[in-house]
Amino acid sequence: MPRPLAPLLAWLLVLAAGVAAVVTILPPTPEHDAAATGPSAARAFADVERIAVRPHVAGSPANDAVREYVLTTLRDVGFAPRVQDTVGVDAGSLGDGTAAAARVRNVITTVPGTSPTGRVFLVAHHDSVQSGPGANDDGAGTATLLETARWLRAHPPRNDVVLVSTDAEEACLCGAEAFVAEAPEAADGGVVLNVEARGTSGPVIMFETTPGNGAVVREFAAAAPHPVATSFAVEVYRILPNDTDFSPFRDAGRFTGLNSAYIDGSAAYHGPQDVPARMDLGSLQMHLDNTTALVSRLGAADLAAVRAGSADATYFPVVGHLVRYPDALVVPLAVLAVVAVAGFALVALRRGRTTRRRLLVGAAAGLVPLVVAPALAQLAWLGLTALRPGYAALRDPWQPGWDRIALACLVAAVVLAWFALLRNRTGTTALSVGGLTWLAVLGVVLAVVAPGGSYLTALPALAGGVAGIVGGRIAAALAGVVAVLVLVPTAVLFLPALGLSVAAVPAFVMALLGLALVPLLDLLPIPRLPPAVALAAALVLGVAGFARNAFDATQPAPSQLMYLLDADARTARWVSAEARPGPWTAGYLDGREELDLPGFGGAYATGPAVPADLPPATVTASREGRTVTARISPQRAVRFVALRSEGGVISAAEIRTGVAGTPAPVRDGRLDLLFHAPPPEGLELRLTLAEGADEPAGDLRLQVTDGTDGLDGLPGFRARPPDVGVAGSHTSELVAVTAAHPL
Repeated sequence: MPRPLAPLLAWLLVLAAGVAAVVTILPPTPEHDAAATGPSAARAFADVERIAVRPHVAGSPANDAVREYVLTTLRDVGFAPRVQDTVGVDAGSLGDGTAAAARVRNVITTVPGTSPTGRVFLVAHHDSVQSGPGANDDGAGTATLLETARWLRAHPPRNDVVLVSTDAEEACLCGAEAFVAEAPEAADGGVVLNVEARGTSGPVIMFETTPGNGAVVREFAAAAPHPVATSFAVEVYRILPNDTDFSPFRDAGRFTGLNSAYIDGSAAYHGPQDVPARMDLGSLQMHLDNTTALVSRLGAADLAAVRAGSADATYFPVVGHLVRYPDALVVPLAVLAVVAVAGFALVALRRGRTTRRRLLVGAAAGLVPLVVAPALAQLAWLGLTALRPGYAALRDPWQPGWDRIALACLVAAVVLAWFALLRNRTGTTALSVGGLTWLAVLGVVLAVVAPGGSYLTALPALAGGVAGIVGGRIAAALAGVVAVLVLVPTAVLFLPALGLSVAAVPAFVMALLGLALVPLLDLLPIPRLPPAVALAAALVLGVAGFARNAFDATQPAPSQLMYLLDADARTARWVSAEARPGPWTAGYLDGREELDLPGFGGAYATGPAVPADLPPATVTASREGRTVTARISPQRAVRFVALRSEGGVISAAEIRTGVAGTPAPVRDGRLDLLFHAPPPEGLELRLTLAEGADEPAGDLRLQVTDGTDGLDGLPGFRARPPDVGVAGSHTSELVAVTAAHPL
């Protein structure tokens, strides 16, 4: 082959692999025909438009309307849904020791199987946050559930399929908690599929599984037409504090399952901009395609085999397919990668292509891009937030596309400049071995601490080591293709998952890819030109992205503000959770202080406010023996009531609504409970005093904080300017009134 043509073809092969790796994980073209016989984004989007008319927080009239729409749609399809009206409790949902509970009304529909071997559960939540209509989170999931119901009517399953539209997910996962704890349909467990969204667009990622996922991942790989999933995401998610409705099923121990969501466009997450118009119909179609295919396959499978205990699998997407292998191969492959890289080094020494000294220098030098590229990426984000402070409250800008390409160009500039500086001094072979050494070492480390992520570096190191032993441009190009197919999807998925606010992580993955491609860098004809071009591209694209993401009425700067009133002291204050309050929020604040309210512990920015004429909840109490009964009656239409006992020592507590009585967690002799969606008539609380409390209860008190939403009309409140919006937060626009009541 002519000398100039071989390097060109090698790079074209690698670039083609990169394009294929990206294109094959993107959402499909949506089905625009609402009358289509298969899953239709157009038909499901009509459901989204009915669901996301307005915010519909648990317990609100708007949420009642959404629940009725779900019930009516399921009945129209031909099923007989029921409502589980109860109280759900999550003792660990809040990090400050406060337990959470809610009155929930789940919609449960059982599609009976023709010859069941178990049950498949499809789960989505129909409530939204208080600050946004929840078109994507989780209107998309609810619409997917309804579209799957239509599919099931035309395709009766072998196994029972239970459609679970949960309530109060945003509040405390309490709908799912109540279903798992109380619903007879859940008693024997089964296979669960949870459908979520954390943004407005992007590919649907299967990002979480129950432990021992080998069998259920096998079913996913065989069924999903768009199998975008990586076992590394599971490893990462297991150490994060995040939860969804999948968590109660996972923690119960009797369910096997998968959790899926699309996650791009996070600037609209949980905010007023989570509206149907912002939804990517391709992402919705991907949910529909994968979910109906999975329900169809699992609905026909022997669920005993799917639920059978098995080891975790390693898996990742490759051009439209899911490559997977058992956990037992993780360590051997990591060891083989080390052996291959060591073999490459020995062959290079024997052939006189390098020296021991150069190999040591190459190994040390390989660390440079892995440190410099992530550091510069994070500094770039800090620079952007310094120029535009509103970015600090965002995971990603509103339109992050140019910024992401700029990040890739920045990493490329670092790797190319590093190679150009060391190419002649150290030699390509030594730099190749040095880079692959770091990949191999990371493969071993990950095999020990996060087995599902070991493939990310072990497989490129193995391919690179073998290519180095074999020698030649064809082998180098094939090794480059392996590295691209393994690492590019992860880098692309990490960008929306973590956002540019944590740009160092995707930059690190991109730098790993750069080290794996060192043998091909030697084929570039003008070594000093590519780094300059990449850096110039990063600057130009970064400036373009910055201009594109200026705040305005369609993509506002987020702001978070609350109003807290102490009804006993008749004092009030403005409170914000913003770490760096923007100009509008800062106008209400003058310092920081520690708050100690249920669900609101920690340091906040605060400022004085004029007390509003807002009535606190009333409490009437009585005592019989060691049982104190308190009736809490909010005087406003509240979203939650927070209850905290002070003084006397409590051994047990029960919270009662008009529909159920539920034990409330007691910790260290004290009740600390955040109750969402209380009924209009209020709550009844029964406290059992500890042994020895037969005399009058003394200083036993109940601190009651109730919360509503909306700051308009409060004294001193000024409307936000058009380019300032409400941050996607569970406490944005909160108005909380607190008072202490002796019992």
